[in-house]
Amino acid sequence: MTKNKVMIALFSTMLLVGCGDKEETEKVEETVEEEETIPVTEEVELPYVTPFTGEKVANEVTMRPIIATINNHPDARPQSGIASADVVYEMLAEGDITRLLALFQSEIPESIGPIRSARDYFIEISAGLDAFYIAHGYSPEAQTMLMNGVVDNINGMAYDGTVFKRSSERVAPHNSYIPGENIELAAEKVNASLLYQEKVSYNFYEPDESAKMGVEATSVKITYGGSSSFNSVYTYNADTKVYSRESGSVVTTDHLTGEPIELSNVLFFEMDHRIIDSAGRREIDITSGGTAYVFQQGIMREVLWKNVDGVLKAVETDGSEVKLVPGHTWIHFVPSNPGIVSSVSFS
Repeated sequence: MTKNKVMIALFSTMLLVGCGDKEETEKVEETVEEEETIPVTEEVELPYVTPFTGEKVANEVTMRPIIATINNHPDARPQSGIASADVVYEMLAEGDITRLLALFQSEIPESIGPIRSARDYFIEISAGLDAFYIAHGYSPEAQTMLMNGVVDNINGMAYDGTVFKRSSERVAPHNSYIPGENIELAAEKVNASLLYQEKVSYNFYEPDESAKMGVEATSVKITYGGSSSFNSVYTYNADTKVYSRESGSVVTTDHLTGEPIELSNVLFFEMDHRIIDSAGRREIDITSGGTAYVFQQGIMREVLWKNVDGVLKAVETDGSEVKLVPGHTWIHFVPSNPGIVSSVSFS
């Protein structure tokens, strides 16, 4: 082979090798492009906890609790805004009729009501929670307490048709409401602050904790006297991990959404009740403490309740505060006569 032919052969070989390398490089580059990785985003833990639901939120809660007396007469149902209430307290007023005290802080609904009149023990509960209290009307004892400034409050007796609005769908006294957007106006009218200063709160389980062991109970019923309209049944759903509620054999819904309310905790506090006047108004002992039932995560436990600096809380036998499951809570006050054992049943 001549020298020129050798050079040509070598050059051809290098050219073929070079082309092969180039093709392999292009294939590798194509493979890298096809296997493009998806960035992994880390879940950011929200830094604040709501005081009365224990749910984590992005912004610190700075508004004080808002408590409203809500009508629970069958003609007032379904009520507006109760699905948004962090806590609902249910207790007897006159006769065998119950009323609701609804605490709002995590969320203010579009409308709250129907609003009903104040009682002295409603005011005491609101004062203990440093709440801004909303009612329409009052008993003689409650009127004196409100006039003496026991709690910051606004009353529909003075602001009917302005801060409070009447619904044309219902008749009085089942038609007084306060729009959520009017709460700030209400506080301005009575020169009250809506700043959360006392920092009252409940105690909650951490996300990796489960409720303490107890007796399995997926259904619980509370009976108030002779009228079935005020007897309620709570049913636990293991899939959704919340309780639904029926009152007078009708599912409790929120009028604003039409959806059933959902509860994480249902509590019962046994208390002494005493009728104090001819109208059937009551005195309820919310200070002495006593037996309590706690229902959460399909489990029932018998504990105690105590008034801690004006705040009613469930406590363990060692005095430590009972932990609640994050979410909404319903608390019943049960007369000591006939007693919690007779009034509350579960299975």
